[in-house]
Amino acid sequence: MGDPFDPASLAAVTDELTRRGFTEHFVAGPDGLRAVGSGKTFDADEVVIAEHYRFEGVSDPDDMAIVYAIETPTGVRGTLVDAFGVYGDPRVSDFIQDVKDEH
Repeated sequence: MGDPFDPASLAAVTDELTRRGFTEHFVAGPDGLRAVGSGKTFDADEVVIAEHYRFEGVSDPDDMAIVYAIETPTGVRGTLVDAFGVYGDPRVSDFIQDVKDEH
């Protein structure tokens, strides 16, 4: 897997995932998970969560986030970032609950 990294920050995790080939940026929408770069949209049964990292803000609830490393059967790999708790995007949580988690 390479050199170990400290998953202490959102920036460190996204940088490491990008270095390992998770280069696409995903957003959840009404039609599924859209790859921003290619514009391709995937249904929940077409993607897998390869890894995920959760960050909890010690003093600021705005710092609470989760990063999903997503893989598709077509070879598209990227990340989906969302807040969690009251600040979470309901489209992300609705989509993610139907995705297979390999982690």
